[in-house]
Amino acid sequence: MALFVHKYGGTSMGSVERIRNVARRIAKWHMAGHKVVVLPSAMSGETNRLLGLAREISPFPDVREMDMLASTGEQVSSALLAIALQKEGVSSRSYAGWQVPVNTDSSHTKARIVSIDGSKVQNDLAQGKVVVITGFQGIDSERNITTLGRGGSDTSAVAIAAVLKAQECLIYTDVDGVYTTDPRVVPEARRLSQISFEEMLEMASLGSKVLQIRSVEFAGKYSVPTRVLSSLTDPLISLEIEMSSGTLINFEEDGKMESAVVSGIAFSRDEAKITVLSVPDTPGIAHSILGPVAAANIEVDMILQNQSVSGTTDFSFTVNRNDFKHTIDVLRNQVIPAVKAQDLAVDEKVAKVSIVGVGMRSHVGVASLMFKTLAQDGINIKMISTSEIKTSVIIDDKYMELAVRALHKAFDLDK
Repeated sequence: MALFVHKYGGTSMGSVERIRNVARRIAKWHMAGHKVVVLPSAMSGETNRLLGLAREISPFPDVREMDMLASTGEQVSSALLAIALQKEGVSSRSYAGWQVPVNTDSSHTKARIVSIDGSKVQNDLAQGKVVVITGFQGIDSERNITTLGRGGSDTSAVAIAAVLKAQECLIYTDVDGVYTTDPRVVPEARRLSQISFEEMLEMASLGSKVLQIRSVEFAGKYSVPTRVLSSLTDPLISLEIEMSSGTLINFEEDGKMESAVVSGIAFSRDEAKITVLSVPDTPGIAHSILGPVAAANIEVDMILQNQSVSGTTDFSFTVNRNDFKHTIDVLRNQVIPAVKAQDLAVDEKVAKVSIVGVGMRSHVGVASLMFKTLAQDGINIKMISTSEIKTSVIIDDKYMELAVRALHKAFDLDK
């Protein structure tokens, strides 16, 4: 008998019939003798509906109230799933994140988990219950409900799995694993049977929507084997087949995976490029620009500082498009007057395309092939960022799909 944590996405919980199917699947695991903790997302579209209602009332609603509102979606789906499990003859109990409790900091809509008390859950498991916990949310030191950001149920699930020392965390979604790239862009994309935490972390940070980046960070930090698999299969599929399906995310492997120079291609359409023009090329200028941006809780991605000319330089960086207007406000109101910059140059129509693979450590010429491939298709590179196992470029977003298809073929990922 082993302990498994299951997480089901919004599509998996999208209707009463799908909730019944999830309950049947969980009952199968429970009847086989395994302990099961489940974290469901809100029903598909429900969080967007709730946030849309708030924005109809106010274009800039208070973030504390937004957390109060958004957290109700998971509470509904958790209660419905517990009821469905009970209908299947499985003893179950549902909890909101604050009841466990999942303790977080006070960064509303982007809270981070501080600690989790697993004693109540362990007691229920010892009594033979399946425990259902709302994903995506917790409670801060002032007992305010907080949420972890979009995709936060993945993070909740992996964190719970770490605390309970689960054998595996299974992330059920509407895709059957992690692919070399998005099959909707490249039909020839292949499902990977396994991928390292390090590669998956890069893929998630670079735009892959399969898992939230913080969930992968948790999985790697606390050594939680994590499997991505489909919830749209027959819920009564044999347990042996289900336990070996999908994509397993684990530790850096044997030399076998290194034989693949590039494991996957990630991309993001949600990029915006900002350049602060003619800033003094003096020590501390990067902090003077990015310090106020960070203080506004805005995440910066790629950064480029040009060569100094006559004592000034241009400083470029990228942010998520959702943060673009807020970033411009911070720069115009705080940064430009303070550093005496000339102006801003902005481009909201850019995309990021990245190649990822642990095999890049032991192979030369990988970035060169990437640049050559893009050049052959007439795609201009605006920014470049590299690490041991990835190379990312910023390009015009109209060329993004062309770039992904060309790179997928150039690195033989369809074979």
